[in-house]
Amino acid sequence: MKHFERITVDPAQMGGVPCVRRLRIPVATVLRLLAGGMTENEILSEYPDLEVEDIRECLRFAAASTLERELLLLPHSA
Repeated sequence: MKHFERITVDPAQMGGVPCVRRLRIPVATVLRLLAGGMTENEILSEYPDLEVEDIRECLRFAAASTLERELLLLPHSA
């Protein structure tokens, strides 16, 4: 997986889940907000420590993560 400058993993912080720049903001939280329909500006208003590039790197991290392992997908019935 490519190196991500803004994503950190520290076993002593937040149980070792990937976070943004050593902040206590998990990547998954940012992704859930985006998936829920929040805009970048709305997220930045809710989390003033975040920067636009943090949000975009969370998306790149998620995209790269899906390439790194197999995911169990249920068969699609026609």
